[in-house]
Amino acid sequence: MQAKLIYFSMNMTRKIYTTIIALMLTIVACGQTLNVKVGSVVYQFPSAQTGEMTYADGKTVTIMGKTFTLTDITEMTVDDSEVTNNAVSISYEGTSASVTVAGNVAQYVTPTVNGAHVTILQSNTDAVDGDEITYTLSGTSTDGEFALGGSYKCSVALAGVTLTNPSGAAIYITNGKRIQISAKKNTINTLTDGANGEQKGCIYSKGQIQLQGNGTLNVVGKTKHGIKSGDYIEVKNLTLNITSAVGDGISCNEYFLMESGNVSISGVGDDGIQCDLDGTTNTGETTNHEDEDSGNIYIQGGTLTIATTAVGSKGIKATGTLFVNESSSSTTLNVTNSGGVDTSDSTDLAGSACLKSDIAINIAGGTLTLTNTGQGGRAINSDGTLTISGGTITAKAQGSNYGSSSGGGRWGSTTSSSHKYAKGVKADGNIVITGGTMIITSANHEGLESKGTIDISGGEIYVQASDDAINAASHLTVSGGYVCGYSTGNDGLDSNGNMYIKGGVVYAICSGSPEVGLDANTEGGYKLYLTGGTVIAIGGLENNSSLQQACYNASSWSKSTWYAITVGQETIAFKTPSSGGSGIVVSGSTQPTLKSSVSVSGGTSIFNGMGYLNATVSNGSTVSLSSYTGGNSGGGPGGGGGRW
Repeated sequence: MQAKLIYFSMNMTRKIYTTIIALMLTIVACGQTLNVKVGSVVYQFPSAQTGEMTYADGKTVTIMGKTFTLTDITEMTVDDSEVTNNAVSISYEGTSASVTVAGNVAQYVTPTVNGAHVTILQSNTDAVDGDEITYTLSGTSTDGEFALGGSYKCSVALAGVTLTNPSGAAIYITNGKRIQISAKKNTINTLTDGANGEQKGCIYSKGQIQLQGNGTLNVVGKTKHGIKSGDYIEVKNLTLNITSAVGDGISCNEYFLMESGNVSISGVGDDGIQCDLDGTTNTGETTNHEDEDSGNIYIQGGTLTIATTAVGSKGIKATGTLFVNESSSSTTLNVTNSGGVDTSDSTDLAGSACLKSDIAINIAGGTLTLTNTGQGGRAINSDGTLTISGGTITAKAQGSNYGSSSGGGRWGSTTSSSHKYAKGVKADGNIVITGGTMIITSANHEGLESKGTIDISGGEIYVQASDDAINAASHLTVSGGYVCGYSTGNDGLDSNGNMYIKGGVVYAICSGSPEVGLDANTEGGYKLYLTGGTVIAIGGLENNSSLQQACYNASSWSKSTWYAITVGQETIAFKTPSSGGSGIVVSGSTQPTLKSSVSVSGGTSIFNGMGYLNATVSNGSTVSLSSYTGGNSGGGPGGGGGRW
């Protein structure tokens, strides 16, 4: 139907009244929509909802609770357009923007448009017609923004918008409630803020942010963070690319949760993702995260790719606990870090890490590829405990050490503030491994280190390092799983307390005499207790060990050679590396048979390809084994463990 167009002027009060009556009759009779335009804003009132319109004192008219001053109205039209309840659309076009407001929320939405800068005050404090208000952004502007204030949750839908605000945030929300930001399916959306501003992020919300949708969102942060929330942030389904930020890629408080989607963060000046406490009391994880203020980070699904380069930076940094597992979808983490040591505080050097937590790290699933090439950097760094129960983890520390003891540093004090060692995986608390696969390499220091105890009861762990491959400052226990510690410069497995081998398969390789495959701190009054499992120790065992399971020795061995050890019905093939100790000590629940120079085919790969289970082993020659009751002095200068 042809739209009916009516213009107003200040001297046409009688005609205005007559026109309004005519429009009321028209929309009721024809089932049409009344469009009231005020500047760049159009309010749409469907006839089925309009009801009684009140015209008062010749100055105002009220429609569905929205009162207009007549002199502000640019035009009124009637057409047959459809109106979606609870919808507000903002369309950007160059230096201007237009806003369309559904009639059922008109009384709660007050837009202000200045060029392409749109500010909206939302006044409802409850749902409107059973739902929240949705703001849909589309179009392009190189000098615009979307700002929103209010006190009730709402949604912001991105429907193919490219928006740059040279003087502030592209999206700036002071509403302290939950804000859902959704990229609509098959749309590409790009948001950029201005440099040298005062905003905390290209996207900023005082309240919680739920990032979701089946579209793509690109974010460029030129002043501080890419995305900043004063509360929690959740991610689901969305393809999110943060291509640069002066600060963190994502910064939030309370907690961060990623359920699914594809998130890529690069070009940042600080951390990839950082989560802090909002207050001073840590609530820990709560049921459904209700009222949670934990500083925790939960990675439960999706693909997360992060590259950081700044000194002292962290790929993922949690003030609370960092959880990685798989729930409704698979989890993939690819984190690289090339940042060195932050020396701005000479009394507290800050090293870089791919994953960092101030409390604990718990990995129960997913595929994690973590590479740190920065000086003094770590792949995983927990200030508390580290628990691994599932997943596949590849962790590499390829950078050099920082400080006066940079040549490996194992003879220096580990508490000195003048250096940072590049370690594969480090925890200041205990390490507990019950499952999963870990492949850890450290080019210039220890591979897997705990400042407390290490307890391994399952999983497959392969560690190669230039210093101790696996080191515990206290006791080390292996009761299950497959554990390989290969050191090119020290002990295979080293404990500064007691070492207990109770089960599983342990393949320990030292760098050569005086180091040993399995080293306990005898100088401190501790011992290696071997009571079970299958053990292959190239370089022997710590002197004065308690051997409650029979051990056997082969005094000579050949490098880069495949061997096969058979204990009962199980045969394990293993390849000796190009370096090692002076002999092989083997142990099993029954007397092992050892063959050298065997051919290996099939089977299940273990120890990063250095071993095979259930393989077909042929040829080779039987190695003569002698009973082993003694040990090696081991442990470097001063004997086992004494260097600390």
